Amino acid sequence: MKGRLFALAILLLSFSSLGAQGGKIFSIRSGKIDFQSEAPFETIKATSSQLKGLLDNDKKIFAFRVHVQSFDGFNSALQKEHFNENYMESNKFPEATFSGKIIEDIDFTKNGSYVVRAKGNFSIHGVSQERIVKSDVTVKDGKINIKSAFTVLLSDHNIPIPKVVKDKLSSEINVKVHCELEPR
Repeated sequence: MKGRLFALAILLLSFSSLGAQGGKIFSIRSGKIDFQSEAPFETIKATSSQLKGLLDNDKKIFAFRVHVQSFDGFNSALQKEHFNENYMESNKFPEATFSGKIIEDIDFTKNGSYVVRAKGNFSIHGVSQERIVKSDVTVKDGKINIKSAFTVLLSDHNIPIPKVVKDKLSSEINVKVHCELEPR
């Protein structure tokens, strides 16, 4: 876990030095992540508006992160507490991250609409997995809008579902991301 956080920190620092060398770096101006669990007896929804991230247009690399405790919504305060303490263990694993490379050769400085695949390491609950995530990207007047939807299997990230809540918590979580990036 510490190795992955160190690698993410190095990647973010390299963005800063690239920006100083004239590379086209974009950072998130506003971003939102929603997740939803649809189980037989309960639907759970939560949102965070604290998505942070950078994209290097020249090198086609990116790094995004969100603090797990920043999610709000849920069906009760107790449910949020269980989410952070029992499932996500957010004191031990405070962030969810996704960093990697853009597969398509897109110039994010030119207006247009694109379908883009991002290949990288998606890490939550201390478990990193290589993922390819497809996104709809719109570039207009120097701003990049990204919309993406994907699923996360709890078992892929060693997040257990106790038997007492198996009908209230889905093993597959639907995630939606929407963010706007601007040049740094």
